[in-house]
Amino acid sequence: MKKAIVLLENGFEDSELTYPYYRLQEVGLEVDLVAEEAEEVYESKNGQKIRSHKAAEDVDASDYALLVIPGGKGPDRMRIKGDIVDLAQDAVDNDLVIASVCHGAQLLIETDLLDGKEMTCYYSVATDVENAGAEFKDEEVVVDGNLVTSRMPPDLPAFMRETLKLLKG
Repeated sequence: MKKAIVLLENGFEDSELTYPYYRLQEVGLEVDLVAEEAEEVYESKNGQKIRSHKAAEDVDASDYALLVIPGGKGPDRMRIKGDIVDLAQDAVDNDLVIASVCHGAQLLIETDLLDGKEMTCYYSVATDVENAGAEFKDEEVVVDGNLVTSRMPPDLPAFMRETLKLLKG
C-alpha cells in the first residue's frame, strides 16, 4: 500500500489539509499527519483542531510516495523548523511526488527543488518562488515532473486530480 505524508502546523488552511487527507484515504493510501511533535493538537487558522500522528524527526521519507504541503499560515512556521525542512528535503531527495497548495511553497523554498521548475502558489508568494528559481504560472494547477502545485482552495479538485495521476503513473 502506498503511503502519504500530509504536513501539519498551527495556522493551516482547513480545506487544504482536510480535502487531500480524506481524498487520499478514499483511494486507499495510508496517510500520516506529520508535524514537529507527535500526538500534538494543531489548530487551523479558523479554529479547527487536528492531532498529529508522527513527529517529522521520526519519519523516513523513503517509506512514502507523496508529501502534501497544505497552505495557510502553517508553511511560514514550518520553514524555520529544522526537522520539517529536513523531511521536506528528504522527500525531494527520494523523488516523492510533492504536492503543494497556496502558501505551501514557502516551505519548498527552503529545499533545492524549485530552481528551474514551473509552479503556482498563492499570488503573495509568487515573488518568493521566483527568487528561489521557479517560474510562476497563475493557473489552477501546474505539474512539473513530480511537483504538483495549486493556488487556493477552489483549485483543490484539479490539485488532487493531478496528484493522483502522478501517484498512479
